[in-house]
Amino acid sequence: MKLKKLYDLMIEKGIEQDPRGKSLVEKELKKTKQQYEKLSDKEKTEFDIDRLKNPYGDTRILFGNGNEEIKTILIGIDIDVGEVILADRLKEKGKKIDMILSHHPEGRALAALYQVMYMQADIVHLAGVPINIAESLLQKRIDEVERRLLPVNHSKTADAARLLQIPLLCVHTPADNHVSRFLQHLMDKKKPDTVGEIVALLKEIPEYQQAVKNNSGPKIISGSSSSRAGKVFVDMTGGTEGSKDIFAKLAQAGVGTVVGMHLSEDHLKKAKEEHVNVVIAGHISSDNVGLNLILDAIEKQHRFDIIECSGFTRIKRK
Repeated sequence: MKLKKLYDLMIEKGIEQDPRGKSLVEKELKKTKQQYEKLSDKEKTEFDIDRLKNPYGDTRILFGNGNEEIKTILIGIDIDVGEVILADRLKEKGKKIDMILSHHPEGRALAALYQVMYMQADIVHLAGVPINIAESLLQKRIDEVERRLLPVNHSKTADAARLLQIPLLCVHTPADNHVSRFLQHLMDKKKPDTVGEIVALLKEIPEYQQAVKNNSGPKIISGSSSSRAGKVFVDMTGGTEGSKDIFAKLAQAGVGTVVGMHLSEDHLKKAKEEHVNVVIAGHISSDNVGLNLILDAIEKQHRFDIIECSGFTRIKRK
């Protein structure tokens, strides 16, 4: 499979599993196209043309022309310069590597991470928060994340891949969409009565079983194992943490428990103030679930030889 085809499939599968629903995503893409058509010729030269088909700014081909034939992929949760050099060393030792795939964004995809956060407003709206409130609370946080990313040296990993001539692709939100939908469906189907039952459900999933063995398994950080779960909201996509003030609105919408990848201390404080239970499923383990699910979908069309690194373990599902 060519790199461009793989990239396009990742976007397609990400849209299919988007918690907002495919129709809403397509509506947003249509708006983006209309905005693009209104730009001046000069403004069009500055526009990221990928946005016309890819709604996820944190997912991009960072190096490669798209025509490269891909069979063997080095995959990691985080790919930095060290992992790019690792790929080159493995190639020197005779290991065939056609490209590197990173889950977390680098390069221009990292610089655009804040863009995907807008989807969080629609996601919490589906949980019962009025859209006007969700948008208002979220904008302040998006601005904060954008400013935080401004001084970052985004390009160093992509530069290393370019110098060593190894194609590099990062796939963030499309993979996170998969784990978010997967776990929300599980919670809706099983309807756990207590927070402890939520943890027990997570521990039945291979990636979280592996995390338990590595001392990084699911953990209750607000509430207790005997606390009633109430309405369970899985919060695992949309770039990074949203507004810490959203917990009050989620509580008012009837959410009893939030299941997330990670949570800052400021966000946890707000959750406890609103008596919202919080289960941290695990960051790297949840990223593994998302990546494995999207790879399962891709490999229905084409099988790859996968080399695991940087916290990633390939676990296939039927």
